[in-house]
Amino acid sequence: MERLLMDELQKWKNKKGRLPLILKGARQVGKTWLLREFGKNEFDDVLYINFENAPGLKEAFDGDISPNRMIDLLGALHGKRIQPQKTLMIFDEVQEVPRALTSLKYFAEQAPEYAICCAGSLLGVALHGGTSFPVGKVEYLTLQPLNFEEFLHANGEVGLIQFVIKNGLNEIPKIIAEKLTDYLKQYFVIGGMPAAVAAWLDTRDYSIVEDKQQDILETYVNDFSKHAPESIVPKLRYLWNSVPSQLSKENKKFIYGLVREGARARDYEEAMLWLLDSGLLCKVSRITKADISLKAYEDLKAFKLYHLDVGLLRVMSELSPNAILDGIKIFEEFKGALTEQFVLGELSGKKFIRNIYYWTSDATAEVDFVFADNTDIYPVEVKAGENLRARSLKIYRERYSPKLAIRTSLSNLRLEDGLLNVPLFALFNLENYLN
Repeated sequence: MERLLMDELQKWKNKKGRLPLILKGARQVGKTWLLREFGKNEFDDVLYINFENAPGLKEAFDGDISPNRMIDLLGALHGKRIQPQKTLMIFDEVQEVPRALTSLKYFAEQAPEYAICCAGSLLGVALHGGTSFPVGKVEYLTLQPLNFEEFLHANGEVGLIQFVIKNGLNEIPKIIAEKLTDYLKQYFVIGGMPAAVAAWLDTRDYSIVEDKQQDILETYVNDFSKHAPESIVPKLRYLWNSVPSQLSKENKKFIYGLVREGARARDYEEAMLWLLDSGLLCKVSRITKADISLKAYEDLKAFKLYHLDVGLLRVMSELSPNAILDGIKIFEEFKGALTEQFVLGELSGKKFIRNIYYWTSDATAEVDFVFADNTDIYPVEVKAGENLRARSLKIYRERYSPKLAIRTSLSNLRLEDGLLNVPLFALFNLENYLN
């Protein structure tokens, strides 16, 4: 499958002063495949080590971890010489061997000519657990599930992607819009987990796709018992299972009482941090004022929790794949939660967007998302269907007078009076629209 992050990996390879790279992302989003494909396409040779499946390697990093010693040792394991610039070394599940993480510091300082990429599904969890980390000596990229553009590419629809990009701010012809809407419905059901997308491409059978999604969810739940502290495992399960009901509310602010009766914030903070660090959930905090900098106005006690993937959220919410046949109802079911989940996924993968928040005012108005680029702040109102009434966005615009406000819906592309309506299926082109 075409992954847009491959371009960023190629830039990293050719960068002057390149540092070892850490690829972050939840389990099963395709990190290992992407790094091995990158190595196959861009290097003469690839040394791949999975520290989770090779416990004996931990001893190799217990002693001297200078680059000279490690290159000789890893070369002996590899059975051939590791060559500067020509061999890509991939350390997978690197959080399992903290000293391997520490060694990156020495590679950065003493042997920058060697190319090292690391991946770790639970890297964030390990770091919060006190693992020593080479601060300032590594670079980061984050891989998420396939976004809608990548989903279109996987379905062979490069022509649709190029049309949207080249069309500029012109209205999208109905025949193109309808085709893109059909793909969007599919994406809401299938989501962007590579295994689920591959199952769809191979079989075109939603029941097989759902079986694959259930397998992924079961793997995540098994990870709770396997990797999390025993004391928080029950809390992880309660919190994880509460996400669909949290998002089904009209007001999607996270409420601890919905996790379990009598639940309090301090009881679930560690479990929530574990789920956030593992990449399974995404936290969107409220801001009290839309002004530079947004971070300064963050309300730490008010936030929403979203899922990793729209398809997995659909399965956890027990929404049947058959909903795809019911016109546009799939966008409106579940109080528009799937649509908000989709929009967050599209926004959070954009490099030009720094952090994403939401805004409320005196319980009278709520704007679903607010983000900033280097110069401006943009409010984003999410409409599940074609009903474009946006009272909250009107209140926000009257108060803050943004240069541009964004509404995303099933309605066609248009710009009028400082309000840009972007079809849900064209959000992948948002940066070009703003430019």
